[in-house]
Amino acid sequence: MTADAREVIRVALGVVDAPDPLPKALRDRVVPADSSADRKLTVPERLAALLDASADLTYHEESHPAYVRLLSELSTDEARILRLIARRGPQAAVDVRTSKPFGAGSRLVAPGVTMIGRYAGCREVDRVPAYLNNLFRLGLVWFSRESLPEQTAYDVLEAQPEIKDAIDEAGGKCTTVRRSIELTAFGKNLCATGGLLPASAALARATKAEATRQLPPPDAR
Repeated sequence: MTADAREVIRVALGVVDAPDPLPKALRDRVVPADSSADRKLTVPERLAALLDASADLTYHEESHPAYVRLLSELSTDEARILRLIARRGPQAAVDVRTSKPFGAGSRLVAPGVTMIGRYAGCREVDRVPAYLNNLFRLGLVWFSRESLPEQTAYDVLEAQPEIKDAIDEAGGKCTTVRRSIELTAFGKNLCATGGLLPASAALARATKAEATRQLPPPDAR
């Protein structure tokens, strides 16, 4: 998927095969045709190219130029996770907390436990928390306070050894809090451009839930 998505986006943007990811249509506005394709543009040249294009009523950007840069910052496992969430929708996650009356004073034991690594076919399943942190850093996923409507996803998740081990380490008196992990609007935009979602998702906007029900990354809690 990673190679295919990169190729789709590079073709759409007309990116030159050079270290500089600036689209060719913009680069050609400030770089002479006989210049070396490997020459990196200066900051003034980049800004000049953007402003020149902004004044040209015939210029049209097929998709956001940041997509190419974002893909270069993903691992192959992270690409698999994006594909999973794009095709199968939001994924279940649970927090394990110590049990207290009415939840008062409960302690977080294990945050953000998921089956994402297994479902996505990740090669390095133990790195999934880091993968999710990176996807969050890039603005592609968000962590929701809400649970999924399909409760069977949590039944499977709560039966996993990681959950049982966390409960045992906390002395057995624990409860699980059901959460979910979703693509952001920007994540949907990128996946649509890469062919993982319908083209209409390239214009997806943030939902009310994304704007109001976000949690910090599990590792930050």
